[in-house]
Amino acid sequence: MGFAPQALAVLLGLAAALIGGALGLGAVASLLITLRAEAQFPPAGPFVPVRGGRLAAIEAGPHEGARATVILLHGASANAAEPMEGVGRLLAAQGFRVIAFDRPGFGWSDRLDAATPAAQAAAIAEALERMGVGPAIVLGHSWSGALAANLALEHPERVAGLVLVSPVALPFPQRPDPPWYWRLAARPPVAWLLSRTLGPPVAMTYLEGAARAVFAPQPVSADYLTRARAALVLRPGTLLSNVQDLIGLPAALAEQGPRYGAIRTPTVIVAGESDPVVRTNLQARPLAERIPGAELVVLPGIGHMVHYVAADALAREVGRIAGRIAERQPVPAAAP
Repeated sequence: MGFAPQALAVLLGLAAALIGGALGLGAVASLLITLRAEAQFPPAGPFVPVRGGRLAAIEAGPHEGARATVILLHGASANAAEPMEGVGRLLAAQGFRVIAFDRPGFGWSDRLDAATPAAQAAAIAEALERMGVGPAIVLGHSWSGALAANLALEHPERVAGLVLVSPVALPFPQRPDPPWYWRLAARPPVAWLLSRTLGPPVAMTYLEGAARAVFAPQPVSADYLTRARAALVLRPGTLLSNVQDLIGLPAALAEQGPRYGAIRTPTVIVAGESDPVVRTNLQARPLAERIPGAELVVLPGIGHMVHYVAADALAREVGRIAGRIAERQPVPAAAP
């Protein structure tokens, strides 16, 4: 019996050494992954100063004589390049000025202590004001459906029209609380440790599989991971921001969801009938009923990545919103 405490101490020591070694290797791997991603995908556009830091953007299309300005807001696990390379370049070729923002904590934007749609909307609105942009057509995909809707609610002077694509904007019915390991991973000490050690190398192994899952039932678009600069999400700070945004979203939706009847902005909601990620019947359809005058466009057989696999159809809806906005504007008086 006298040997048992010593054996236990040895086993605990070995376990601690193994865990420490794994964390150490993870830290080295995380650093290498971060350096490689940032070298491969440096900032691709201007930085806009806002309270607490700055937001990064990517721009395309004409500044002068544009049909309208379109703001692109990306979903979870992404950055500004993702919607820009999907539908943004197409819109620019059609004469729109297109500005895609890295949401706070993603791409090259600072986190700004902004983990909710409301906080991120305030930062986006401030950036647009500093750029002298607005009112503009705001296109929000997935998580940014809630962000775009919040912009229309809280900063209507910046929003001329809403295009909500595969949006998450309503509380999920009977959605369970996040699993215990998500809640544990989000606690500051644990989150800091995991995001800087095991998180990036583990996430890297899931990157291609995650792309297949969000594109289903369509195949992944050619060179998607490179065009969308997807590896930027593997960095520690971005991984942590992603988890925080997803965990905090249900409470934010419960707060802003009942207020959508106050939106008076021309709105179109575009969703895939076969979206396996955000069910159209649970989000897009009831959302269209809550926003006065909103139009719902459901694309047969299309999944979650509408802005890639149905970019032409989405661009047409942006053009229709631009036309509706132009019709509402007063015609300037003729020059004497």
